[in-house]
This record gives sequence, structure tokens and C-alpha cells, in this order.
Amino acid sequence: MEGGSRPERENKDVRKRSEKLGSVLEPNIEPFVPRKGYDPNELRSWAKKTGFVSTFSGETQRSASGRRDLNEGRHNGDDGYGDLERGGVFAKNESISPKIEIDPILGRTRRRGPEIEPVRGGANARERDGVLGFKDAVERGDNEVRRNGAAELSLGTNNALRTDGNEGGAAIGANAPPTEPKSSDDVIMYQDGEDLGDGGWQPSPKLIFGLKDNPGYVPIIFYGLQHYLSLAGSLIFIPLIIIPAMGGTDKDTATVISTMLLLSGITTILHSYFGTRLPLVQGSSFVYLAPALAIMNSREFRNLTENRFRHTMRELQGAIIVGSIFQCLMGFSGLMSLFLRFINPVVVAPTVTALGLAFFSFGFPQAGACVEISIPEISLVLVFTLYLRGVSVFGNRVFRIYAVPLSVMIIWAYAFFLTAGGAYNYKGCSADIPSSNILIDACRKHAYTMKHCRTDVSDAMRTAAWVRIPYPLQWGIPIFRLRTSLIMIFVSLVASVDSVGTYHTASMRINTKAPTPGIVSRGIGLEGFCSVLAGLWGSGTGSTTLTENVHTLDITKVASRKVVEVGAIFLIVFSFIGKVGAILASIPQALAAAVLCFMWALVVALGLSTLQYTQTASFRNITIVGVSLFLGLSIPAYIQQYLPESSLILPSYLIPYSAASDGPVHTGSKEVDFAINGLLSLNMVVTLLIAFVLDNTVPGSRQERGVYIWSDAEDLATDPSALSDYNLPGKVCRCFRWAKCLGVR
Repeated sequence: MEGGSRPERENKDVRKRSEKLGSVLEPNIEPFVPRKGYDPNELRSWAKKTGFVSTFSGETQRSASGRRDLNEGRHNGDDGYGDLERGGVFAKNESISPKIEIDPILGRTRRRGPEIEPVRGGANARERDGVLGFKDAVERGDNEVRRNGAAELSLGTNNALRTDGNEGGAAIGANAPPTEPKSSDDVIMYQDGEDLGDGGWQPSPKLIFGLKDNPGYVPIIFYGLQHYLSLAGSLIFIPLIIIPAMGGTDKDTATVISTMLLLSGITTILHSYFGTRLPLVQGSSFVYLAPALAIMNSREFRNLTENRFRHTMRELQGAIIVGSIFQCLMGFSGLMSLFLRFINPVVVAPTVTALGLAFFSFGFPQAGACVEISIPEISLVLVFTLYLRGVSVFGNRVFRIYAVPLSVMIIWAYAFFLTAGGAYNYKGCSADIPSSNILIDACRKHAYTMKHCRTDVSDAMRTAAWVRIPYPLQWGIPIFRLRTSLIMIFVSLVASVDSVGTYHTASMRINTKAPTPGIVSRGIGLEGFCSVLAGLWGSGTGSTTLTENVHTLDITKVASRKVVEVGAIFLIVFSFIGKVGAILASIPQALAAAVLCFMWALVVALGLSTLQYTQTASFRNITIVGVSLFLGLSIPAYIQQYLPESSLILPSYLIPYSAASDGPVHTGSKEVDFAINGLLSLNMVVTLLIAFVLDNTVPGSRQERGVYIWSDAEDLATDPSALSDYNLPGKVCRCFRWAKCLGVR
């Protein structure tokens, strides 16, 4: 018979119930602190017993009273954690004092071991097996946690415990952080991805549809078209710039646009099923644009007069195929997993930034050929994306989502009225810009303006067929040469680094775990295969993950895999209609260049935003980024000054891309000289090499460098379903189960 008075026995029973917490399914929960004057050291001890990890500096050591309480709990048959749900979240044999380490991205402590899985998907997928979870001990916000009036106990400055329940069960965020940071390294997550100025940023926005959600037949069509319209600038405007520079006709431009639409649709579906399986669009990448301009403006191609477009395209095809095969082998062989150990945000950020800055001498000089439409286009797209971004029409922020297509349609109509009103009519000059205009003094100074401003100079609508299916080798057999192949091999490395950053950022946007190195290798290998297809079809550029996808996921809040696949099917259908490509080919060149000025600036911004995963105030980081960016722009400028011949032949905006033939490197081999001079004239390649060497040789902590948190073996052993979003389809997974290096399970 148990001794002691009745009040003492009642107090002892209350303490036992408070330690075990009970189940949150019970309608009445006993108060955690049953009496006044409770010792705060005992509160801290109880929090340690339940696995809570605090970021308060005063709670890093276990108190003596905490050890006594723990021993008492063991003598009473408790396992040291309390009965948190029999058969529930935590294992009985788990260590009492969890292993603590600093989260290198979020900057706060986390406990290694069994963790509650993050909520997958959007509003329709907040429950998973009846357990509401947290990722890396970061609270996603009260809107994600409250369900049906569940009980709340909040942990504030007095160290009270906070518990959130939901319908199907209960779980305690074992190492949930306090709601307010106590040091400059803490990061708090907020909704809608807004930067609140104190280092807080929410990487996982409030999604309309999650990765595995199915919106339904009508919404899926609407959101599919919306997703690709928001990426219109990246999908269709590159051919409008490079095909005329290659000597192609308007019909050739329309054909290349249709080819790009077809390849973007096919490669996106392949990546959605067999790649990383993230909702990312594949398309003609800006990574391949600068080397394409460098190859087509070499001395050999400048002197061609007949069939210049086809010969140049075949040279590009051969170089892209060789570089893509190298990328494919690097991914599927597992070598990419080793390479990922040296790729961090400090390397990714300046590389992607240099990719956008590489076209500063090409963008507005092209757009400035007709300032009457280029300046209004740039102004309008900035007004839509910045000043009208919060305006909603029927519940949709149309100006933010459709900024590019809306501005293009408005300015295109404006240019049509200028043309019809006679703004570009000059006496004795033909609107078709025949060669005779160059011979007439009165027309020579107007010919360039008429070509770039008028909307009726393109004959693509008259010459393009209604139905045409792009086919492989449509421009002829590819030409394989060592000098161009070496350039594209290095460019494929840049494309891989660009995609690594996009994979990681996109995974945070859609509330899922970061892909493992094996999954990233699988995605990079498939991107190489898709670029081989682009080389065979002859799109002029390789096919990679579009960096602008991150911005699209932010503004649309739609991350459904099915939405991206349905939109890709529409692209394939549109590619078969020749008149669609012809309509797009008739967009004035100055208007297309103005849109690309905005897109390239967006790439610069997205590259710099990657630095948020690092300690941006670190002198080490800012020095590496600054030096790599400056030298990445300055060294190519030095290479580009050796242009004694091309300066009299090419327009000024193409001169920086003609250094491969006239650079200062002379090794005795023309092929090697061309490759080295061409690589040193590319800003992104030089920036990548400098940032890669500095970041991997200068000492720095993991948190300081912002080392990506790839899911490791310990996480997978604890919860094998953590990476289920990346699993290949069932039959494919069974066929390639042996390929463990590609994340196949």
C-alpha cells in the first residue's frame, strides 16, 4: 500500500500525468504546470527528456535537477521521453541526449535522428498518415498547424511547451525552435516567401497545389498554360536573336521556334517521369547562348556567303551533342555525386549571376535599334512585376504571373499601330528592306530602323506551312570538331552547376526534402540526354532546366507535376502547327531583345538570391563572390580586345563573341587556340573556375559556406519514405533497382 497523505499522492499522480503528456486525442488535457512556483530548471529538464532542442544559450547544458528527474522517470518505468503516443512517432530506444548540429542553411540547431516529416504539397496535402510534421525543426507557421481546434501549448520565453494536434493523430515537434530568435544566426520562416529584412525568409510558400495534387480537368489545363506563359520569354525569344545573326531567314526562325517548342515539351515530360521528378520545365537555356554566339561569329563563319545558316547550325549541333554526351555520362555514371561535394551556394551564385551579366553588351544595343518600342516594353514589364504585383483580378495576380506575355501583346499592338500609321515610312524606301535600300543614300540610314521596328517586314506567315513536324537532322548531318566540342564540354559543366542550384531551391519551394546526390546525378544525366536530342533536332542550343522556374513557382503557387506535364503536351501540339511558330517569328527584333533584357536581369537576381543560404556577411564569402564576378567579367574583356579584323565586319554588340579566332593564346594548334580563347571569353566559365577553386581551398565552416543539406543515409534509414516524391515510376524502378548511385529505390 502506498504511503503518504492523500494530497501528496494526488500531487504525485498529477506530476506523472504531466510528464507523460497523454494523448492529444483526449478532449481534456491536464495543465502542464499544476502548481505555482514551479522550478524552471525542472521545466528545462522535462524539455530535454522529450527531445526538445532549444536555441537559447542558457539551455545548452543539462541541469542536475534534470538528471534527477530523468532517473526518476526511468525508475518509474518511463523511457525518458514520456509516452508521446504509444506506437507513435519516437522509438523507445532512442538516445536521451540527442546529437546536436548547426543547420548550415537555416542557421539554427537541429537534432539528428528520427524527425517528423515535413508536410508535402499544398493546402490539400497537409496531413500525412495522421501526423503533422516539421522539417529540420522549423515551424511552418500557425496556419499550417492548427486543425479542428486542436490544443495548443506554446513555448515562449518562459520555456512552456507548445503542442499542436490534428485529426488523425498527434506529434510533438521534438526539437521545435522558439517563436523568436535570440541570436543573429537564427532564421524564422514566414508565409508567402517574403524577406522581412531581418534574415527571415520562407523557402516553402503557401502552395495552391502540391507536387502530387491533381487539380482536375479544367484547372489542370488552365494552370498548365499559365505555367508556360510565365516562361514565354525563355522559351521562344532566343531564336529571334540568334537565327538572324546566323544568316537565317524568317522561315528558318519559325522552324527553329517550332523545334524548340517540341523539344521543350518532350524533354519536360521525360524529366518529370525519369529525372528528378520536380515540376521543372526544360527548354533552350541561356547557358548555351553565349558559346553559340562565340562559335557562329568565328572567322570561318563570318566569311561564309552561301548556306551560312545551315553550316553554322550543323557545327553547333555537333558541339552540343559531344558536350551533352559528356554531361550524360557524368550523371548516369555517378561522377556527379562526387562533383557535388565541391558545389556550394558560394559557387552557384556568382556562376548564375555571370550567366545573366554575359549579355549586357548584347541586350540593349539590340533593343536600342528601336527605342520607340523597346523602352515602353521594358517599362511596362517592370510596372507589371513590381508596381502591380499585388493587384488581383478574379483572385489571380495576373500582372505578376503574365507580366511578359501581357506586356508583349500590348507593345506588339502598339508597334502595329505605329507601322500602320506610317511612323516608319520613308520616301523611296521599301518596307521589305531589299538590298537596293543600301544603295540609296536616303534609305541607308533608315533601313536598320525599318528592319527592327516594323511589324510587316517578316515573311514567315507567308512562307511557313500550316502543319509541319520537326524531325531529327532537319538541317543536315552534324559537324564534329575538336575546338567547338571542347567549348561545349565546359559549358555542360556550367549547365550542371546551374541545374544543381535550381533543383535545391525548387525543392524548398514545394515543401519537400532536398534531393540526394544520386537523385541529382539522375537529373543531370537525363538533362544530358535531352541536350543530345536538342542537338539531333537542331535547336541551336542545349536543353536544360530553366532557372526562371524558381520565379514561376513563387508567383503561380502551383507545383503540381501533372500541371507541368499537361502544359508540355500543349507545347508539342503547338509545335506541329507551323503558323504558330510563324506568328512568334514575326515579333519585331527590338521587342524580343527588350524582353530578354528583363529575363537576363531576372537570371542575375536569381543567381544572387542563392547567397541567402550562406552567411552573407562573411568576409570570406563576399570576397570570393566579388573576386570571381569581377575577374569573370574582366578577363573576357581582355581576351575580347584582340579583334583586329572582326571590328570592321561585325556590329558592335557581336564583337565580344568573336574572340575565339583572334585571342591572345597561341599554343601552336589552331584547334586548341580556338577552344582556349573561346572559353576565356565566356564570363560564366571564367567565373565558375575562379569561384570553384577559391571556395574549395579557402577555409570555412559548413554553415559559413552554406553547404547544401543533401539527405544522407541516416535520414533515409530513419524514414525511407522521406524521398518518396523523387521515386521513379514502379516498373521503371524495378528495372533499374541496381542503379543505387542514381537514387533508385
